[in-house]
Amino acid sequence: MSQSPEQFDLVVVGTGSGNSVLTPDFDDWRVALIERDVFGGTCLNRGCIPSKMFVYAADMAHQAGRTGHLGVDSTLDGVRWPEIVGRVFGRIDPIAQGGEDYRHSLDNVTVFNGDARFVGHKVLEVNGHQLTGDHIVLAAGARPFIPPISGLDEVPYHTSDTVMRLESLPERLVILGGGYIAAELGHVFDAMGVSVSIVNRSDRLLRAEDEEVSAAFTKIVAQRMDCALGSPIIGVSQSGSQITVHTEARDVTGDVLLLATGRVPNGEQLGVTRSGVSLDDRGYVVTDEFLRTNVERVWALGDICHAAQLKHTANEDTRAVAHNIAHPDDLRAPDHSGIPHAVFAYPQVAAVGATEQALRAKGRPYLKAVRPYSDTAYGWAMEDTTSFAKVLADPKTRRLLGAHIIGPQAPTLIQQLIQGFQFGLTVDEMARGQLYIHPALTEVVEQALLEL
Repeated sequence: MSQSPEQFDLVVVGTGSGNSVLTPDFDDWRVALIERDVFGGTCLNRGCIPSKMFVYAADMAHQAGRTGHLGVDSTLDGVRWPEIVGRVFGRIDPIAQGGEDYRHSLDNVTVFNGDARFVGHKVLEVNGHQLTGDHIVLAAGARPFIPPISGLDEVPYHTSDTVMRLESLPERLVILGGGYIAAELGHVFDAMGVSVSIVNRSDRLLRAEDEEVSAAFTKIVAQRMDCALGSPIIGVSQSGSQITVHTEARDVTGDVLLLATGRVPNGEQLGVTRSGVSLDDRGYVVTDEFLRTNVERVWALGDICHAAQLKHTANEDTRAVAHNIAHPDDLRAPDHSGIPHAVFAYPQVAAVGATEQALRAKGRPYLKAVRPYSDTAYGWAMEDTTSFAKVLADPKTRRLLGAHIIGPQAPTLIQQLIQGFQFGLTVDEMARGQLYIHPALTEVVEQALLEL
C-alpha cells in the first residue's frame, strides 16, 4: 500500500522570487519550499547580480586607455580575474546560504533540497518523498536553451550559469548568440583582455530592441569584437583544446565556447502537465490575469509563465500571488502594462513600451524624435558621438508609446520616461511640467520630448 503524500497548506517550487511569497500572512501556515539548486534563484546566483558586479569591473577596465581625448592618460595595468571572481561570489554565496539557513530555522517551513517532479494531480515527488499542498506556487524559473547544433554534444561549452566561475581567463572566447546575455558577457570578457568573437545567425545584435538602437549597438560592438553575423551555423567541432563554430560564411575558433542563445521555462521539466496544468506552445505555464493556472489553487509566477523573464516582473508577480492566496476575495492582477528593461553592456541600452518597427507593423500612427547625447552640455563634455534617446508618441493623445536610449546611464535615464508612460502623462507634460537640472545628462530626455 503506497504512502499518502505529506500534506502542506502551501508548497512553493523555486526559491528565487518564490521565496518572497512567504509574507507574514503565512506565518501560521504549514509551508514547503522546494529548491533543486541554491537559494535565491537565477538573479542572485547566476544572473542579474553577479553579472552586474562583473560588468562594473569591466566598465572600469574598458575606460582605461580610452581617456586620452580628454587630456587624461590612463592605462590598464592588469586584470586579476581570480580576485574578481572571488569578490563577486565571496559576497553572493553567503547570501544564498544565509537565506536557506533562515528558512530551515522556521518552525512552520520545511525545506526540500532536490529536483521536484509532478507525479499526479497536485502531487510532487522530491528525492522519493511525495508531498502535496492546498495551494501550490510554480516559481521554478527558466534555464539556458541549448540549441540543436551538429557536434555540440561532443564539445565542452559554458552557459551563463557557469561561465562567470571560470578559474582563469581564456585567450579567445566564442559566444553563440546575439541577445542581452551575449552582449553583457561579451563586454565583460572583452574588457578583461579576452579576444571575443560573437556568432549570431541574425545580422544584428539585440535585434529585439528598437531597430535604430539595434543597428547602432551592432556597429559599436563590431568595432570592438569579431562579429560573425547573418550566417547560418553549420556545426561545432573540437581539435585539441580549440573549439570551432562553423558557419556558412566562415569558421570561428576559440578556447572556450559560451552558449547565449536564450532561455526556456522549466514547466515541462517540472512535469506540470501531470497535474493537469496547461503549457502554451512555447512551454510557458498558462495563467489568467491573477496568475492562476487552470488547476484550482495552483499558481505560477515569473519566468516559468511569461517571456519577459525579468526580475522586476517576477517580483511584481510575487506580490500579486502572495496577496491573492492570502486574500481570495480581493484578487489583484500584476501590472505588466509597461515592462521596462535594460542591457548592461557597453554601450548600455534601456527601453520601455513599443519599438518603432512594432508600431509600424501594427499600422499605428506615431510621432518620433531622436536626440543625440552630444546635443546636451554633458554629452558635449563627454565628447560622446554615438549615444541617443528616442521617443515615440501617439499623435492624438500625445502619450508616450515607447522610449529607447543607448549610451551611458541609459537604465537610469529611462526611469522618468517609465514613470510618464505608466501614469499616462503626455509628452508635453513630461517635457514642460518640470525643471530639468542643467547641465545634467537628463537634458537629452527633455530635448527628445520637446522635439515631439
